Amino acid sequence: MPRIHPLPDAEAPDELKTAWARHITDYPGSRITNMKATLSHSPLAFAVYMQWYPLYHDVIRIVGKRSAYLFAHAVSEANDCPVCTTFFRKIIIEHGERPEALHLTNDEQHLLNFGADIARNRGEISDELFAPIRQRFNDSEVVVLVAFAGQMIATNLFNNVLEVTVDDYLAPYLPLTQPTTHG
Repeated sequence: MPRIHPLPDAEAPDELKTAWARHITDYPGSRITNMKATLSHSPLAFAVYMQWYPLYHDVIRIVGKRSAYLFAHAVSEANDCPVCTTFFRKIIIEHGERPEALHLTNDEQHLLNFGADIARNRGEISDELFAPIRQRFNDSEVVVLVAFAGQMIATNLFNNVLEVTVDDYLAPYLPLTQPTTHG
């Protein structure tokens, strides 16, 4: 059970409803999820966390769509975040792959290891793990990747601390060993 329930649509002020509508227009296919409705108890928190989207699009520009969602999945899975892990499982499955049986290039594996270790080790990354990332990406790209991993971790943390319920539309994508809520 969530520690703070999502803000009901009926209780959202008009300014927030406008922000929700703008978000859905700006990011086709997006929706106001349990996490976003929970964030909406603070319109500022909602606005800040929705900056995830432009950062994610920058990651896509750098590594490509597949690597971007795999990177986000790796961070979320390492953080043990049911909401975000399930969201990215859905994307992986919808693209015809099984999250448990991914076929990765060496570059993809380095990127996923990097993201997972950022989450697991609170940013303490060995030189050995950082070297292939540094070799492949320029300064600006490394900054974007690390910033995105941090934004993903912040999203995971928000969902985990408040025990945000996995949205119903994600239920078919839950791993069989995962509960539908955290906690």
